[in-house]
Parts: sequence; structure tokens; C-alpha cells
Amino acid sequence: MEVVKSLPALAYIDLEANSFTCDCDNVWFGQWAVNDPQTQVVDASNFECNYPKGLKGKKLLDLDIRSCTVDIEFIYFITTTCSILLFMVVTFTYHFLRWQLAYTYYIFLALLFETKYKNKKAPNQYDAFISYNTHDEPWVIKELVPKLEEEQGFKLCLHHRDFEPGKPIIDNITDAIYGSRKTICVISRKYLESEWCSREIQVASFRLFDEQKDVLVLVFLEDIPTSQLSAYHRIRKLLKRQTYLSWPQAEEHPELFWVKLCKALKNREDINEDRLLLTVGDRP
Repeated sequence: MEVVKSLPALAYIDLEANSFTCDCDNVWFGQWAVNDPQTQVVDASNFECNYPKGLKGKKLLDLDIRSCTVDIEFIYFITTTCSILLFMVVTFTYHFLRWQLAYTYYIFLALLFETKYKNKKAPNQYDAFISYNTHDEPWVIKELVPKLEEEQGFKLCLHHRDFEPGKPIIDNITDAIYGSRKTICVISRKYLESEWCSREIQVASFRLFDEQKDVLVLVFLEDIPTSQLSAYHRIRKLLKRQTYLSWPQAEEHPELFWVKLCKALKNREDINEDRLLLTVGDRP
């Protein structure tokens, strides 16, 4: 091909008695011999294939060249169709299954950590891990920490103070939950909207399910109607089976709130009995 292109004034060429290799590399030659308006190829219609053996004796210009050509339009069609289908699958998965997939992923991580934790058989480093949104940090620092840590002597695990710098967040969360006897979830509307808070309660829920122990305590900082919890099915399920305390409902008797919260942090054998004592307010 390079030789032909280097001869722009070529008008006549005689290639009779030459041996032709009939493969995709020489398809251009047959097309050029037929279609080039300037160069006359002598007796091109009688050129015969000499190689490969299966095509020996076959006319060069009679070869089926469809297997050597690329159908660009078909490739565009396939690419576009696959892209649209992939987009639809991703959109559907994100809209309807993102929480299930995320939950499955973190359950798997928690399961790996649980196996490692059981093998180590290490004692709990903290009495409670406090899961909260940064928006609610003033209440945690001014109310919760002084009551539980300074007055009662409980050792708490807090994000800003006890997480290991440079360590992946999910590893810090898992270590904190499994390294504490309990997990206290300080729930507000901001908490429900937080991605990381959602992951914390997911890992804590898995530990609750896996160990079959009452290791999770829910504290509501706001009165959130059940109807507003419909989008947070995990919280609704926990409310039906798990202890919870309500800070707004404890305004008249705050000391009772702290007594019950301290009681929830202590080791106890009869989970069902204490669950009845801990519940403040009724939720359907």
C-alpha cells in the first residue's frame, strides 16, 4: 500500500504470474485494483490465491471480505444500547437498593472484624461508643459527657477525641463499636440524614444481631413522629425491639433520664426486664 501511495502518477501495472496471499492484510489491494480510477491493473479478475491452502485457486476478487471489515454503525448501536442499559441498572440500583447494598457491604466488613475480634478475645476498651452527628455535638459535650464520664466514671469513645488519625473511617467506627460494651446512638433529624451516622448504626445493628446481646441504646434528642421515620426502616425496626430514651420527654425529670441511661450502660442479665424499665414514652 505504501508503494502504491508513493506513485501518484501510476497508470498501468501488470502483476500476472504473481503469488497472492488472500488474507485480511491484502483486502485493500483487491478494492484498489477494482475501484482506483487512475491505475489500470492488467487482468486483475484472474488473479488467484496461492495461500492459505484452503483458498488456493480461488479468485482474489471473489473473496468474502465481510469478516475483515468493521461495521462501525453496528458497534455504535451495541455501545449505545449497553450504555443505556447500564445507566438504567445503575439508576435503579441507586434509587431502590443502595441502602441494602451498603448494608450488605458493611455487614461483611463487620463480620470480618467480628472474627478477628473473637480470636483476640480482648476486653472492651470503652464502656460506650457515642454515635452522634456533629450538629448535636454541643449536647454531647455539655450534657452527656459530664454526666456519664465525669460524674459516673464511664469511659466513653468519642469521634473527635478517640478515633485514630489516618485510619480509614469505617475501620475506626468498627473498632469503636466492637471495642465498647455498648453503643449509644444520639438520634436527631440531622443524625438520620447523615451517611456516616447511618453506617455506624448499621454496624451496631449487626453486632446486636450477631451477639444477641442488648448492646445498643437509642437516645432521641427530638420528638420525631413515626411517619417521618418511614424512610428509615432500620430505625423503625430497632424501635420495635430495642431500648430507647427521649430527651424532650425527660425535661421535667432529667435526673430520671440519666439514671435510666446509666442503668442501660451497666451489664445486665435480664434484657427484657430492663428494656421495660428503660422505655420512656410510647411509640407505635
